[in-house]
Amino acid sequence: MAALERQVFDFLGYQWAPILGNFLHIIAVILGLFGTIQYRPRYIVVYAVWIALWVAWNVFIICFYLEVGGLSKDSDLMTFNISIHRSWWREHGPGCVRTEVVAPASRSLDDHSYISVTNCMVDFQYIEVIHSSFQILLALIGFVYACYVISIFMEEEDTFTFISGVSPYMYPPPSQMPSHAQLRPVLPVEVSSQWRHSIAVC
Repeated sequence: MAALERQVFDFLGYQWAPILGNFLHIIAVILGLFGTIQYRPRYIVVYAVWIALWVAWNVFIICFYLEVGGLSKDSDLMTFNISIHRSWWREHGPGCVRTEVVAPASRSLDDHSYISVTNCMVDFQYIEVIHSSFQILLALIGFVYACYVISIFMEEEDTFTFISGVSPYMYPPPSQMPSHAQLRPVLPVEVSSQWRHSIAVC
């Protein structure tokens, strides 16, 4: 649900890089849930690997909006340099008052430098940081859960092998088994007269 909520606001802001990341994250979450329900540990492993990448991506977003390491929140990196859109929260944050300023005839009204935003309770970059931090928290919880489920599945497989008495070391693999088995008739066992007398006495 948190990923879907974030996807909606990224769509509203035309943030194509986060949109792609959110889409992949939603697919990974579905795979993880499917693997848990259908007893598919490999899908859960895929989810756990993606979670590590997801955490790294959200750390990058935090650094981007806090302008760490020479990054600039005013760049077009999040839109793949194909538009001048910014975060939706930049103009629609809590308490923000959006005012359009008349631009010169030589400039386009779509230029965000001619839109005035004032009285925001929280700056948009901090809202994006909060979103990413919350995603990191959920991702860490999901990673721990994934590791726990994988360990449970492994224990169940070991227990099932022990109880059923089937072990890969007890029998040769099917490739080494003979192509056909020879059946031999079982000969009747003759019971001596002494044993017959003992059985009759009993």
